[in-house]
Parts: sequence; structure tokens; C-alpha cells
Amino acid sequence: MPQSLSFLLIHVVFSTKDRAPMLGATVRPALHAYLATVARNADCECYRVGGVADHVHIAVRLSRTITVATLVEKLKTSSSKWLKTQSPDLAGFSWQRGYGAFSVGLANLDDLRRYIDNQEEHHRVRTFQEEYRSLLTKYGIVYEERYVWD
Repeated sequence: MPQSLSFLLIHVVFSTKDRAPMLGATVRPALHAYLATVARNADCECYRVGGVADHVHIAVRLSRTITVATLVEKLKTSSSKWLKTQSPDLAGFSWQRGYGAFSVGLANLDDLRRYIDNQEEHHRVRTFQEEYRSLLTKYGIVYEERYVWD
């Protein structure tokens, strides 16, 4: 086959260090737009970015020329530097070391978009830790609790 083709839709999730609620309502829209731009600059199509004060969710189509790890590194490194310039309160900002990345079928893209759009509602009744554990279980990821959080 002379041409390389792919369509890899990924749901990426990562939190602030120690799940600190540092992403206030005023900075979140700009952060989400910034993350979408970083993804596009990596030749990835960003379908949705959302989240609450302590974490973000990103629905993104992975370019065939980049790994998940490289994309997440770009997203976190660039946005962390940018956030530190946005407010004195964010001068010490950092993301957690790890991340979650889950493959999603194209048929489920609309559901994923709604899920990301409804983060505020979800987190009125559920913590990020509860949500993340449920994603790990949903996608069949075996994990040790002591290594999930930092």
C-alpha cells in the first residue's frame, strides 16, 4: 500500500498537579482555545476541549505522524508555560505528570463531545478521581491506585 492512512480519535484527560483547583472560570475558555491551537499546530484535529477547575478533557484526532505521548507532552508543556503568564495566581502552575488517553470510535464522537461539554454538571456530584477511575474501568485499564495520583 503506497499511502499511509489513519483515523485515530482519542479522549485525553489530565489534571492539575495534586488536583489543585487552579483553573478558574475566567481562564478556562482561553486555556481550552489554547489547547485546541496546540493540537492543530501538531497537525491533529481537535473536536472539543473542556473541563473544570482541576482537569481537562480533549477529544482529538491524532495525526498519523505523532504519538499520543508526544501530543500530550506538547499540550501540557506549552499550556503550562502559557498559563504561568496569565495571572500571578498561576505563576507556580503545573500539570500532573501522567495522563489518560482512551481510543473512541467515530460513532461515539457526539457522545464524547456532550460528555466534555457537560463537565460542570458531572462534577457537581462526582469528583475527578471518581470520574477518572470510572474511565479506567470502562476502557479495561488495570491500574494500581497508588500510582494513579500525584
